[in-house]
Amino acid sequence: MDHKDLFLVLLLFLKSGQGDPLDGYVSTQGAWLFGVTKKELGTGSIADCAAKCEEETDFTCRSFQYHSKEQQCVIMAENSKTSSVIRNRGVILFEKRVYLSECKTGIGKGYRGTMSKTKSGVTCQKWSATFPHKPNFSPDKHPNEGLEENYCRNPDSDEEGPWCYTTDPDKRFDYCDIPECEEECMHCSGEKYEGQISKTMSGLDCQAWDSQSPHAHGYLPAKFPSKNLKMNYCRNPDGEPRPWCFTTDPNKRWEYCDIPRCTTPPPPSGPTYQCLKGRGESYRGTVSVTVSGKTCQRWSEQTPQKHNRTPENFPCKNLEENYCRNPDGETAPWCYTTDSKVRWEYCSIPSCESSASSPELSDASSLPEQTPVVQECYQGNGQSYRGTSSTTITGKKCQSWTSMSPHRHVKTPEKFPNAGLEMNYCRNPDADKGPWCYTTDPSVRWEYCNLRRCPETGGVVQATPMAPQLPSVQATSEPDCMYGIGKDYRGKKATTATGTPCQGWAAQEPHEHRLFTPETNPRAGLEENYCRNPDGDVSGPWCYTTNPRKLYDYCDVPQCASPIECGKPLVEPKKCPGRVVGGCVANPHSWPWQISLRTRFRGQHFCGGTLISPEWVLTAAHCLEKSSTPAFYKVVLGAHEEVNLGLGVQQIEAAKLFLEPSGADIALIKLKSPAIITDKVIPACLPSQNYVVADRTLCYITGWGETKGTFGVGLLKEAQLPVIENKVCNRYEYLNGRVRSTELCAGHLAGGIDSCQGDSGGPLVCFEKDKYILQGVTSWGLGCAQPNKPGVYVRVSRFVNWIEEIMKKQ
Repeated sequence: MDHKDLFLVLLLFLKSGQGDPLDGYVSTQGAWLFGVTKKELGTGSIADCAAKCEEETDFTCRSFQYHSKEQQCVIMAENSKTSSVIRNRGVILFEKRVYLSECKTGIGKGYRGTMSKTKSGVTCQKWSATFPHKPNFSPDKHPNEGLEENYCRNPDSDEEGPWCYTTDPDKRFDYCDIPECEEECMHCSGEKYEGQISKTMSGLDCQAWDSQSPHAHGYLPAKFPSKNLKMNYCRNPDGEPRPWCFTTDPNKRWEYCDIPRCTTPPPPSGPTYQCLKGRGESYRGTVSVTVSGKTCQRWSEQTPQKHNRTPENFPCKNLEENYCRNPDGETAPWCYTTDSKVRWEYCSIPSCESSASSPELSDASSLPEQTPVVQECYQGNGQSYRGTSSTTITGKKCQSWTSMSPHRHVKTPEKFPNAGLEMNYCRNPDADKGPWCYTTDPSVRWEYCNLRRCPETGGVVQATPMAPQLPSVQATSEPDCMYGIGKDYRGKKATTATGTPCQGWAAQEPHEHRLFTPETNPRAGLEENYCRNPDGDVSGPWCYTTNPRKLYDYCDVPQCASPIECGKPLVEPKKCPGRVVGGCVANPHSWPWQISLRTRFRGQHFCGGTLISPEWVLTAAHCLEKSSTPAFYKVVLGAHEEVNLGLGVQQIEAAKLFLEPSGADIALIKLKSPAIITDKVIPACLPSQNYVVADRTLCYITGWGETKGTFGVGLLKEAQLPVIENKVCNRYEYLNGRVRSTELCAGHLAGGIDSCQGDSGGPLVCFEKDKYILQGVTSWGLGCAQPNKPGVYVRVSRFVNWIEEIMKKQ
């Protein structure tokens, strides 16, 4: 289940009229805890399970896990800090936050963490021990004070905070150095603030992070699972000096929040390096010169560059002297320069040689997205798969196999040397039913990957033959194969993957069940005993089994062969991350929606565009300023070379032109005859209405535009660019408020890669799960590939209604 599914399940099981009893828990899908002290209980809901955990008196309940299909609850004394966590489908692990936390609130009366050393480094004596010190506080006398093991506690409400008896005979007790929880105060710049303040410094209410009104934005909770973007609470997801929020005032997009600094020292920040690891946020070397040789300005000074990246605003970032640093989550260490004409530049820091192999050095956020759009397949159960797919079936990014964050695990390259556990690529080290990976989402431990099994007749999925039109994904008959996770599968397979016959959905023997019956789920196709997926299980169709010892199991339903679909080229794109200016030459026909807009008679390329259906092309309005007469223009489709068009190229005249009525730089061209959909000509997909691309999403631009002397003149070029949230793009040092809400920014702030003259009107496409979505139309920029001046693109999602209305009426 993904986030939405989990939320729906929680709503389903919560009792009417009650608040959410799970606020005090951290949940992880697909995680099974190896508990010794536990109780297995039959219960009808997650809320009931949480209540059982709270009511338990035989032991301290620290966690519970809920098995949805069995409707079984297991409450346990252990949590993931004390016991191993194993992958398990259909299980959600809930752990009490208080037992996971290693910080204190107030005087720490409720602290239940596992710190067991005093502030001077002496090991604590066990609370149940009588040597070297006879205690006044013990588990027997004070059963509600959490006096377990030798952990720091505060049973007597000492104003100094948690303490313990020490193992030093000469020192009876001492205090522990426990940092304050960032709930009512913040450490550093509030990057980990988790409090509930939801008003700005001027008293404005905060907008909810999952809302796009009144301000559309790219800080989407689903795309930033580690940033804790809950409700409308103040947060700091983008390296500002302090937490902030978008406001509910349409005239004030965002503002800082007034959150005091914590009085205790912050938690340890982890290891630091004299070389470049990941984005270089932990770099503490002494390089103080930029890539172009300019001297860095001291962080504490305001000349020649005035700025807010000061030691006071970023107290934990070691902004000493004029050393290169990365205080705000940039792609690499940088500094302001002493050259008044160049505000800032990146620095050249030597890479840490061991970063590729050390678990501590791996950085999941910096791993490349390598998911192929020409869908790879795997043989058998995928143990031999060695492709580069790194996205799960619900579109989540895979965690590196060498990383222990956000999920600790034992599936490492050292322990499974023959399993091909490279980077964050999908693999099957434990003989599961198919390739899988741990995810970078803290609340979802693992998922199967977005791959399909190879046909039994051969090892390679052949490209679908060219077709005259785009077929619908929904089949007219009921094939015995499924699309995606098989939510709509209506075939007649009725045995599990192990060959066990399925129990009828209406039957209650050998297994009695209530959740999934034809009466409770009339639209789920629960006929006979056919395999189905009524709960949207990401593992696919399943059924209750006729084996009395096995409640349910999954069915082996193959994926249907995909037709030619929008956003899915039949040639894998190169997706070069290299430094359209400074990009690379594309694989021929790997961006099959790219068109060349030309004058009808001279046939000279002057703008780009995107095929969005056989009869329609989307481009920039300013590309149609040459003439208002459709016959002036023609569209070239399926080309790779600008001049020598070659075989398979289609040239179609324009029949009608439509400019967006509010004056946005976006326009539609209706073709005189429909394009023939082939392996070289395939439309891009349109986004959903008002969809906002998340900050730092890697997207791609293509075109035959000005290359400024770089390689590839006359060939279609591509470049990979990160989207930059408008809040950041509109900063003074970048585009200084010029970017509208109907536009988006993308580019490398260091410069060197950008769209340019001749690329106007062309596509900015972003990969979403298994296809490319047209998110932007190349519009304008301040020069080409200039430092601190990213390109600006019309935000297509804001005009989807207009596009669809025009296409429908014509």
